Amino acid sequence: MARVTNSPASRKRRKKVLKYAKGYFGNKSRLFRYAKEAVQHAWQYAYIDRKKKKANFRGLWIVRLNAACQANGISYSRFIEGLKAAKIELDRKVLSDLAIRDEPAFAAVVAQAKSALQTKAAAAKKA
Repeated sequence: MARVTNSPASRKRRKKVLKYAKGYFGNKSRLFRYAKEAVQHAWQYAYIDRKKKKANFRGLWIVRLNAACQANGISYSRFIEGLKAAKIELDRKVLSDLAIRDEPAFAAVVAQAKSALQTKAAAAKKA
């Protein structure tokens, strides 16, 4: 009996991997063996970095908030504590955008956080 190689499907699979590897340097864009490995690594890095991207943006928002809070005379950690005490549930992305685009509104939020901190401190003194 003749040997069956399933060559149409194999060729299609290899061409697909080489298409993904287009633009890679050297043999990684021309030879299937090396292209397959390079594409697998690329997909792993892409998956990991989609997760890292979220952490990087959160860090950026925190840095922006810290700068805006310092300009309003409060530290970032005290500001977040004041927001929780005032029961203001805005996330860091929205707060950062507010600090950049609408400074008076951000100043009002900071004032609410400061007053909530003062009432919290007064309640702690009484107890």
